Amino acid sequence: MKYRKKPIVIEATQWDESEKTLKEIGCGFASKSGYTYRPDECTRLIIKTLEGSMNVSKGDWIIKGIKGEFYPCKPDIFEATYDKVGD
Repeated sequence: MKYRKKPIVIEATQWDESEKTLKEIGCGFASKSGYTYRPDECTRLIIKTLEGSMNVSKGDWIIKGIKGEFYPCKPDIFEATYDKVGD
């Protein structure tokens, strides 16, 4: 059998290693929301996902899932999977 992914609108932010991006994804409350952020090393971001801890590299997209969870997505996969629908 074949299946089609249901069309949903997601929220996503591209990781650029900046404090602004951390604030956009809510990393200010790291211990409560499953994020790990090292203040001394802004280039390192680890997100605890349903599949385990995942490193986020510069340029990766951070997607907010349908249940409020966050997970990283490589830019090429993001571009092949999602279209921008507005701000």
